[in-house]
This record gives sequence, structure tokens and C-alpha cells, in this order.
Amino acid sequence: MRRLILAVLMSVAAIGATACGGGGPEQTRPMSRQPLTINGAGATFPYPIYSKWFDEYHKRHPDVQINYQSIGSGGGIRQLLAGTIDFGATDSPMTDEQLAKATSQVLHFPTVLGAIVPSYNLPDVTQPLNFTGAALAGVFLGTVKKWSDRTIATANPGVNLPSSDIVVVHRSDGSGTTFVWTDFLSKVSGEWKSRAGAGTAVSWPVGLGGKGNEGVAGLIKQTPNSVGYVELVYAVQNNLPYGLVQNPTGEFVKADANTVTAAAASVAASIPDDYRVSITNASGKGAYPVASFTWLLIPVKMGDRTKAETMRDFLSWMLTDGQKMAADLTYAPLPPDLVARERETIARIETGT
Repeated sequence: MRRLILAVLMSVAAIGATACGGGGPEQTRPMSRQPLTINGAGATFPYPIYSKWFDEYHKRHPDVQINYQSIGSGGGIRQLLAGTIDFGATDSPMTDEQLAKATSQVLHFPTVLGAIVPSYNLPDVTQPLNFTGAALAGVFLGTVKKWSDRTIATANPGVNLPSSDIVVVHRSDGSGTTFVWTDFLSKVSGEWKSRAGAGTAVSWPVGLGGKGNEGVAGLIKQTPNSVGYVELVYAVQNNLPYGLVQNPTGEFVKADANTVTAAAASVAASIPDDYRVSITNASGKGAYPVASFTWLLIPVKMGDRTKAETMRDFLSWMLTDGQKMAADLTYAPLPPDLVARERETIARIETGT
């Protein structure tokens, strides 16, 4: 009996030591705790995959709910600077001026790569159209007014283009998608650069405005003879045709995971430590020229230890298991060397009180 009692006492002591952390590995996240809600907002460009990621992470950690509002990059940056959300998201890196307004240093974490495509509604045209940079700049400047204009027709021999007026559709809200699109147009057209320039919001010479990638895709779908720019997944999900775009090597390139990855590879050696980089109009062979990283914006000091620990855990998961989900939603996963760099950057998020 004495031996039995002694064995029971030793077992209880061992359990108590494990519960206090002795002898076992440190847990990044407790096995159970009070429900935690983390709020974010920003870019519509990555919304499909962010929605998937946050849902999958919640399945793995039922005590964590990550809410995300797809309001556009400009709105996400504004709310982050105002302190009304825990993290932001953008398709255009924050400017030095914006970063200076933040109460805590903001880290940029590239999450996936995506493509912006010229999507259109031409019911009688069945094959994908080719677009030069000059043609796209002319369309959005309003100087190319007809689908049958020579600027478009020359790149599409044998295609019976209608003589209809072109209806231009653009974003009405502050948007990283707009930044990527106008950044490309500014690189291929001096007239566009001088008249409108690059930015999350510009003074559009012509066109109808739609809110979010969702709004632009909806307007294109319901408006014959229209053309606009959307993130690739929105064209695919809405069954909208989209064109090939000419890159600096003269190739007309279709947007897909491989051609977007090729664009990133062409600038890989020049990606800075803060990851703020443009990859539009990349000159590599087979590179799609209207491609971009998209970023999560994470404050170094989140003001809540549990939120900071959870965000670090989520980012680590996103850079591993999360990347495997990118291709199914028409995004390109991050290059392995960039993933390795970002995993080191995660440690900069402070979890102390």
C-alpha cells in the first residue's frame, strides 16, 4: 500500500511540474484561453485568400477570430494609423510620410503575389486580346475611344473588333490595385505619368467608378463594351475574359502563377530589408508586367501581449501551410528565400508588456 501511495504522489507531482512548464517545450500559444478577436482591414486584392487563411486558422485555433474588412488599401492604412484596427493590409507599400505618422513602427510582410489584369466585356470576341502598354494608357486617358482603334487592332490581327465606344471602368476608392495599375501605366506612358501619375487614387480622365475589385468586376460584367482592371481572381471568379499584356521584352504575357513568379524573380536581388518594392513592368523573360506583392501591415508594438503572440503564430503558419493555398486562388506563393527572410522579421513583433 505504501508503494502505491508513493507512486500516486510521484505521478501527481510530475503532472504539476508539467503544468507549470517544467521539463516541457515552451508553448507559443496556450492550449486553451479566453476567446480572442483580432481586427484588420484594407486591400481587396488579397481578400479571397485572406478570407480563406483566417477561416482555416480559426479551425485550427477555435479560440481565435481574425476579422477582416475588405475596404481598400487606402482605408486600411488610414484605420491603422488611427488605431482603430490591429493590423492593416495594402497592395501599395506605405510611404515614408505615412510611416512617420504611426505611433508604433509598422512592419510590411509580403503575403502572396498577384496580378492585375485588363478585363473586358465584348460578347462577340472569343479569343483573349493582346494589349500594349500604349493601348492601355490611351484607353484610360480617353484618347483611344473605340475598340476598333488601330492602337488595339494592330496587336490583335485577325480579330473582328467592334467599332463600339469603349466604356472605361476604374476604382472609386483608395486602392492598392489602382496603385499597381497606375504605377505600370506611368512606366510605359510619359503622357499618363504627367497627366495622372501613380497612386492609390488618381484624377481619372474618363470612366465609371466601382468600389473595390468586387465593384469593378460587377460593373464590367453588366456593361457591354467595357474594360477595367481587377485582380486576377476576380476576373476568374466572375467568368470575365482578360487580356495579355506586353512586357518590356515585347512578349504578350498571360497572367498566371508562373508569369507572376517570373516577375518577382527578376527583382529578387533588389528587394530591400523592409520589403517595400514595385515589380511592375519587370523585364524578365515570361514576366507578367502588372504584378505585385501584397502586404500585411503589422505594428511592432501591438499593445496586447496575447494579440502579438497570436499574430506571430499566424504569420509563421501563413508563411508555411498558408502558402500552399495560394495557387488554388490564382495567387503565386512567395519565393522560398523571401519566406526565410520574413520568418526572421516576425521576431521583431514585440510580445512584452
